[in-house]
Amino acid sequence: MKIIRHLTPAGPAWAALQPDGSARALEGEVPGDFRLTDRPVTPGRLLAPVTPTNLLCIGLNYRRHAAESNSPLPPHPVLFMKNTAAVQHPGGPIQLPRHLPSTKVDYECELAVVIGRACRNATRENALDHVLGYTCANDVSARDWQRDGGGGQWCQGKSFDTFCPLGPVLVTPDELPSPNALRIRTVLNGQVMQDWSTDDMIFDVPAIIAFLSASKTLLPGTVILTGTPHGVGFARNPPVWLQPGDEVSVDIEGIGTLTNPVVEEPL
Repeated sequence: MKIIRHLTPAGPAWAALQPDGSARALEGEVPGDFRLTDRPVTPGRLLAPVTPTNLLCIGLNYRRHAAESNSPLPPHPVLFMKNTAAVQHPGGPIQLPRHLPSTKVDYECELAVVIGRACRNATRENALDHVLGYTCANDVSARDWQRDGGGGQWCQGKSFDTFCPLGPVLVTPDELPSPNALRIRTVLNGQVMQDWSTDDMIFDVPAIIAFLSASKTLLPGTVILTGTPHGVGFARNPPVWLQPGDEVSVDIEGIGTLTNPVVEEPL
């Protein structure tokens, strides 16, 4: 099932896209108890497909990205967090920070995993049983704050408003049974910047869920960003930073394309 969250006159609602391009309403809550109805709907403006209870992120999780970062392969998944208020909708603008300025804002295409039911001490064998679905994410990053302004922590550079676009749909696991066999790309102003496969992850999706849930509870609605492949802006010569007027897209096989324009934060 391909689930969308969209804006109606009554507020946000969920629907399921059909093979013929139409949409049918979902009743209930996502995540939670929901069911597909026979009621056709005309979707309004697309919203991020889930409102995260937590935004957990894994850094340096692609072999080629670790190499371009001049970093050794980590022995365990590298966890950091983003502010849940950083979520942005498909088509919504990524705002370059100006009140707390950054001149080095970067893109990162990522596969996002959404947890559907409470998960604690999952095993590698049952980890995917807790997954509600998958979506595209852009882990937008202010490299100056990430590297030099966070006291060794990455959260500051990762948590500005609009720095976590999600969407356009949430694809359930029955349609994506192998999350570590997907082509993943970033396209900036029509130019392909990242083009790789999720099979390059150092820690695959089951390993990530098992690690994050060890002695910890992952709440329903937890969104896990699973890392980015090589080709990020900071590793290029010269570096490529997002600029006002840019358009950046994240494309993942089997999910679709998440596109956002780039603007300056209003002062």
